[in-house]
Amino acid sequence: MLKKIKKYRFMFSELVKRDFKKKYKRTVLGMGWSMLSPLLHLLVMKLVFTQFFGRNTPHYTTYLFAGNLFFSFFRESTNGGKDALLANRDLILKINIPKYLFLLSKNVSALINFGLTLIVFFVFVALDGIAFSPKFIAILYPVVCLVLINVGVGLVLSALNVFFRDIGYLYDIFTQLLMYMSAIFYRVDAYPAEIQRIFLINPVYDCIKYVRVVVLEGNIPSLQYHVLLLAYASVFLIIGCVLYKKLNHKFVYYL
Repeated sequence: MLKKIKKYRFMFSELVKRDFKKKYKRTVLGMGWSMLSPLLHLLVMKLVFTQFFGRNTPHYTTYLFAGNLFFSFFRESTNGGKDALLANRDLILKINIPKYLFLLSKNVSALINFGLTLIVFFVFVALDGIAFSPKFIAILYPVVCLVLINVGVGLVLSALNVFFRDIGYLYDIFTQLLMYMSAIFYRVDAYPAEIQRIFLINPVYDCIKYVRVVVLEGNIPSLQYHVLLLAYASVFLIIGCVLYKKLNHKFVYYL
């Protein structure tokens, strides 16, 4: 895969540029929406949920922002991956290039948006009175794990979406449910220990919790927690690659 990306690196870079420009085409603020959009979502969620969940939560704005930031990254990446093949149907049928390049370009574009918003997140961390620490560099770990999860999930969705167009509708419902199960605006420690362990089944929540532990508590999660995230990233990526490779030769017949 890496060899093919290197071989088609010019086209891959053009796909990333196209996806990034297309997202903000004919908008007044352009790239500014990468930062403004999550801020507006944060404002709405803060106004709605502060009175219900934020009264007893220290640094609730940062707590809320961390959850919204990582979940939005997951949603944008996987939704883009889901539609990557169908949206590029004409190019795929005309040019013989690795089809996963379209999916990876969507993920890179989402990663750029995430990086821009992450800068704003750290500004809010400072404004919230949280001292910066060298431990913050550990945040790169859940980011890398989530990127691999996004690619794996995207590979599965893009492949299945070619054959079953219902996937798009079902995934919208699933992401809505997943958002409520990711503890973005409420605290999990209010539940019994058995319920808290159930939340660990959700890898998006695990990434969010990792960041909150580092930023809000000033600690590094345990070795077991690192292994858990790596296991999720590996499993999703392997499943995605295997399924995608198995169905790859059939795509042109259903596009």
